Amino acid sequence: MTVHFIGAGPGAADLITVRGRDQLGQCAVCLYPGSLTPVDLLAHCPGEARMIDTAELTLDEIVDELIGAHTGSTGDGPVVARLCSGDPSVYSAVAEQMRRLDAAGVPYEVTPGVPAFAAAAATLKRELTVPTVGQSLVITRTQARSTAMPEGEDLATFAASGTTLAVHLGVGRIEQVVEELLPHYGPDCPVAVVAHASQPQEQVVRGTLAGIATRVRDAGISRAATIFVGKVLATEDFPDSFLYSKGRDRRTQPESL
Repeated sequence: MTVHFIGAGPGAADLITVRGRDQLGQCAVCLYPGSLTPVDLLAHCPGEARMIDTAELTLDEIVDELIGAHTGSTGDGPVVARLCSGDPSVYSAVAEQMRRLDAAGVPYEVTPGVPAFAAAAATLKRELTVPTVGQSLVITRTQARSTAMPEGEDLATFAASGTTLAVHLGVGRIEQVVEELLPHYGPDCPVAVVAHASQPQEQVVRGTLAGIATRVRDAGISRAATIFVGKVLATEDFPDSFLYSKGRDRRTQPESL
């Protein structure tokens, strides 16, 4: 039997892939993060499925459940579903779970989901890669009580390039984030903060680096938010991309930007 790590999306129950939904529909066991998973999403699981809320479990306890569900299963098809908030490739803590499954000889597959930054960008109605303005995106986080950041991956280092930033886990210390970014982006750089993207309690705060901390505090946002920093958030003066231009020979040139 195969364990399926499934990206549950940013919060809205309908922002899950068709593949992920179908896998939930076939599972005999579903492990899910209770504080982050909408009830409507869990409704895709069969009525007889064993449901395990991992919010209060340790890593070892979660892996024991995955291995136990796998070894105790019979028949064919995906039977063990491990829901991950957002997309498994970003800040999902699945790497250590997969490492332990590898050691135990338990097969697994990964189904992608909609990451929080993508849902937040959709809320802002903004493309994050705009021609001649910004063609790169750095997805990073800040470090407080969580695992230490690797050397060279601090905000100041990323900011030195002027690249558009998507900062996770930083809204609780927004003042420090602003302080680190100001010397590189300047006080007038556009900023947008999206909390609980795609969910009923979604909040959006827009501004500039100089005033965003006050706006965020006034809005009462303290967690579950993505901070975007960069000119792409506000620019309207940019050329059309090459993708659909008249100058591209569609017979000989593949689609590219």
